[in-house]
Amino acid sequence: MIKHRSIYVLHNKGFLFFLCCVMLFSCRKSEDPTDEISEGNKIVALPVPKGFLYPEVPVDNLPTKNRIELGKMLFFDPILSRDSSVSCSSCHLPDKFFSDNLKVSIGIDGRKGTRNAPSLINVVYQPNLFWDGGNPTLEQQVIAPIDNHDELDFDVNAIVEKLKRHPLYPNLFQQAYNQDPNVYTLTRAIACFERTLIGGTSRYDDYTQNNNKSALTESEVRGMALFFSEEGECFHCHQGALFTDYSFRNNGLYMQYADSGRARITQELSDIGKFKVPSLRNIEMTAPYMHDGSLNTLEDVINHYSTGGVKHPNKSPIIQPLNLSAQQKEDLIHFLKSLTDK
Repeated sequence: MIKHRSIYVLHNKGFLFFLCCVMLFSCRKSEDPTDEISEGNKIVALPVPKGFLYPEVPVDNLPTKNRIELGKMLFFDPILSRDSSVSCSSCHLPDKFFSDNLKVSIGIDGRKGTRNAPSLINVVYQPNLFWDGGNPTLEQQVIAPIDNHDELDFDVNAIVEKLKRHPLYPNLFQQAYNQDPNVYTLTRAIACFERTLIGGTSRYDDYTQNNNKSALTESEVRGMALFFSEEGECFHCHQGALFTDYSFRNNGLYMQYADSGRARITQELSDIGKFKVPSLRNIEMTAPYMHDGSLNTLEDVINHYSTGGVKHPNKSPIIQPLNLSAQQKEDLIHFLKSLTDK
């Protein structure tokens, strides 16, 4: 069994903090029996797979059934877009592992964005959101696609006014947050739902976590060994249970980048062409690849790294020509497909 030191070790502090919060909110006594916390407002545990850390959750937005269900309803509701034609789920479809299989996302009026919509599975673990890491929390992230001209193209304050006039939402917000609809609760509800989108039930997990040696084929086992070897080099960036270190790297995709990537945030020339290392979980199901969806297949991705990419001055020194054989490429692809959640 391959062992990883990163997130296969239980995060005791985070989990104990969560348990303390559960005890504080769900076990406290009330002088008035009618003031007991309702079933829908009791803190619930997130569905963390075996071997994963318990994620950090803001103390002002602990998960409850009411909050999660409200966030889910908002996530799928086109009321968040200016013309009520597009929702969060338009670019993050459940049957496509919360991506959309398009090169770049498409917003209202058929407007094309500039970046590929990543999967939201395990987004709760991301320390920074977006390809350039320009947003630090799920709550703050909600505003960006709403405000973006090429996505939902709406004013969040106008959305709040629509929600206040809605026949259902005012009551649902009261149940979840004991407040009327407002920007604070809107963003927190959606973030609360997104934190439940956790996956870790692949055949790879069965192989490593349950010691089921029949879970992977011989080719997949060879591909796994290559992936975690110095010859394959993949594990330097794609490590731990989520198969990413969430660093920002230039992988030699272009000599001239239309999208400056991380440099858009840092304003540093040395960050031009650097994008967040994505998780490889469910990678089989979330084509096309790269920040702009420019590589259509896993074969294209493996060939890119095998050749070492172009010699951009900011390219990561880790990325060098691998000159993989046809069999090695096939084995790597087979292994990557074993990371698909059941």
